[in-house]
Amino acid sequence: MSDTKSNSSQSPIKVDVWSDIACPWCFIGKRKFEMAAGQFAGDVEVEYHSFELSPDTPVDFEGNEAEFLARHKGLPVDRAQAMLDNLAGIAGSVGLDYDFDAMHHTNTVKAHQLIHYAKSKGAQLDMKERLLSAYFEKGRHLGQTEVLADIAEEAGFDRADVVRSLESDEFLADVRADQAQAQAYGINGVPFFVFESKYGVSGAQDPAAFLEVLQTVAAEAVAADGAGENAEVVR
Repeated sequence: MSDTKSNSSQSPIKVDVWSDIACPWCFIGKRKFEMAAGQFAGDVEVEYHSFELSPDTPVDFEGNEAEFLARHKGLPVDRAQAMLDNLAGIAGSVGLDYDFDAMHHTNTVKAHQLIHYAKSKGAQLDMKERLLSAYFEKGRHLGQTEVLADIAEEAGFDRADVVRSLESDEFLADVRADQAQAQAYGINGVPFFVFESKYGVSGAQDPAAFLEVLQTVAAEAVAADGAGENAEVVR
């Protein structure tokens, strides 16, 4: 899916998505939304925004994902592992291959900065996809600048420039601006989808739910255009 999915002459529906690289439901929600967008007859423009579910997480968390979840939720480790196993099954149902055993739980602020870097180059969606896959499916350590630079280089970016950007926190203010907007909207969990700054949808909903919102927004746009065309001009 490109930054704009275009298959009609109407203006694209803008969808702003708040999510975190370390959120398993965010990758699942991304896939489900893409399924809906693929079924939608209009155009969809997607922009991702930064959200840190656990900003106090250290870069090098000591322990596996089940141990992190157990501490974070106050659960026994075996119950946390069962939750992860269930999540892996749900991910598999939408074509994702989660590997929680290989995962490096880490702080994601640098990864969010890299997404903003890619956005400045017109390649935000590709980078978002690469980072989610790297984290959940490939066991890469996304808290490390060198690993992020490797991924950026694989995407065709200048590695040295990426390192410069990340080490100087060039896009940290953009990350914080996204987080401030989320707070203003009252977003306290992700993924969270905002359609045309009007409708909010929380969670990894089924594709049918996303499709219904897209169709509703499109119908409202058509009705508004029709009202404008039929309006009388008063002199």
